[in-house]
Amino acid sequence: MRRRSTTTLVFGVLTVIAAAVCIRLGIWQLDRLTQRRAQNAIVLARGTMPVVSVSTLQRIDTTESHWRRVHIRGVADYAGEVVHATRSQAGSPGVHLLTPVRPLDGAWGDTAVLVLRGFVYSPDGRTFDRDKAREVDTLDLDALVISYPAHKPGKVQMQTATRAVRLLDRDTIAALTGHPLAPFLLLALGDTAMYDIVKAARVPPPSPSEGPHQSYAMQWFGFALVFLLGFVAFTWGPGRGTAGASWENDPDRDMGGVGNAQNEKVARTPAD
Repeated sequence: MRRRSTTTLVFGVLTVIAAAVCIRLGIWQLDRLTQRRAQNAIVLARGTMPVVSVSTLQRIDTTESHWRRVHIRGVADYAGEVVHATRSQAGSPGVHLLTPVRPLDGAWGDTAVLVLRGFVYSPDGRTFDRDKAREVDTLDLDALVISYPAHKPGKVQMQTATRAVRLLDRDTIAALTGHPLAPFLLLALGDTAMYDIVKAARVPPPSPSEGPHQSYAMQWFGFALVFLLGFVAFTWGPGRGTAGASWENDPDRDMGGVGNAQNEKVARTPAD
């Protein structure tokens, strides 16, 4: 009985720990869902604002300009272009073109604005025909303001390809382009269809969907419930409560030979 109680206790502790971890992961997914909904609300709200010139962003904090629609007209520096390697679009491997653009109104001075100009097909996710991917010298387009992502550890510049980066690090890209860069990116808007694989197709803006966070949360809560029900079945299932009692009440159980000796003595007693 003591061994069975110890096993049940250990199993119970492990069950509680496993269920608690699953519940915590489910709550984390719900937190991410809340953040995603808040971000979607910001995207939708700022998407309805009127399009402004990129020059006005000098007077706006980056957190407030994120996801704003702007217009830029400037000279593209294709010689200083950098690629964001190993991207994909519509199931095809390729690169994102990061082109420094100097606004023609001169509001930014020597500072260039980095424009994510589009996606180009690349089988190895690094190399492509740069000359064929060029557009006009003066770009005139609408764009979406995007903040640089938080810094991540690891090498930013790729060693196997020139002028290619793994991460969108502003300082590294500025050094490669040879320009000081504005504290934000511009995602060029336009036709995202790839009619010619050597030409740049615009990259679709982020989708305002809620993602899989809610379904993931339900899965984690379901795992927690399975752990708890499994423990209940193990503890109170058929046979668990009566097995010990039936064993203790068995008159013919082996008690170190005493029971067998008594049975043999009864068997040797004459019937008469």
